[in-house]
Amino acid sequence: MRAARLIKMVLLLQARASMTAGELARELEVSERTVTRDAQALSEAGVPVYADRGRAGGYRLVGGYRTRLTGLGRSEAEALFLSGVPGALREMGLADAASAARLKVSAALVPALKDAPRTAAQRFHLDAPGWFHAPVTPALLPALAEAVWDDLCVTARYRRGDGEVERLLEPYGLVLKAGAWYLCARVPDPGVFRTYRVERFTAVAARDTRFHRDEDFDLAAYWAGQAERFARSLLRAEAVVRLSPEGVRRLPDAVDAPAAREGLAGAGEPDGAGWVTVTLPVESEEVAYAQLTGLGPEVEVLAPQGLRERFVRDAARLAALYRGA
Repeated sequence: MRAARLIKMVLLLQARASMTAGELARELEVSERTVTRDAQALSEAGVPVYADRGRAGGYRLVGGYRTRLTGLGRSEAEALFLSGVPGALREMGLADAASAARLKVSAALVPALKDAPRTAAQRFHLDAPGWFHAPVTPALLPALAEAVWDDLCVTARYRRGDGEVERLLEPYGLVLKAGAWYLCARVPDPGVFRTYRVERFTAVAARDTRFHRDEDFDLAAYWAGQAERFARSLLRAEAVVRLSPEGVRRLPDAVDAPAAREGLAGAGEPDGAGWVTVTLPVESEEVAYAQLTGLGPEVEVLAPQGLRERFVRDAARLAALYRGA
């Protein structure tokens, strides 16, 4: 445990010019006192860790010290070669750079781990696009990826509705979701973050000016929040239903996840038979009908009246159909 932490500490200092005890403590999830002891242990082992005293002080490696990758274990080496998404890298125009990086890492591994790239590729493969949809690489994706890497402002034209709009954007990151690419960018005026579907860009021109990246921006957290808000924004109507215990169990598989969470969180107390009444956010009556029919007799629609009547009619048709059979 401590050996792994010491290696991580060296790699952190190798990647950054200097780090305070507090920064190291947060990264390593230990106390500042432990950081002090670990720095001393590294120094005694011959790793040139130097502590700058004073308010602006911190820890740094002396003389451009670099460690080799001989500390990697087998599972770590194999995981390293799983960290890329070959198709996505190719679409962004980074296949050659990724290949060169993998060759360099392979060359630095100890002989016992030389087969790590092959064993990882034999066991795991990521196919991001959904079923029954041919993946299409947006033509302007490589240009956007280059701007993202270099923090370059871009002037972009984007299809919206029946027309096009032109925007000055600060491209912060790209996200691949179910085979579709999205750009997360900040619009300098009014200074807000927005999400764009890459295939809708019709023109992208990188500028010579770089934008100042907000170091607190967390792409994964931003995307998770956007995805949640988007999913919730589609739920503009409501349906009141009664669910059996089996219906409660199966609801998250039948409707959208935000709808199931919100509905079940506000569910009433079970009746004598264990059925509960739930007010469920839905996209529309048509979508609610398609989703709730999958629950069969484990759900009773109470409202809206039009949706309930549709279930009554179809239930009667089903009963007549099976009586005839």
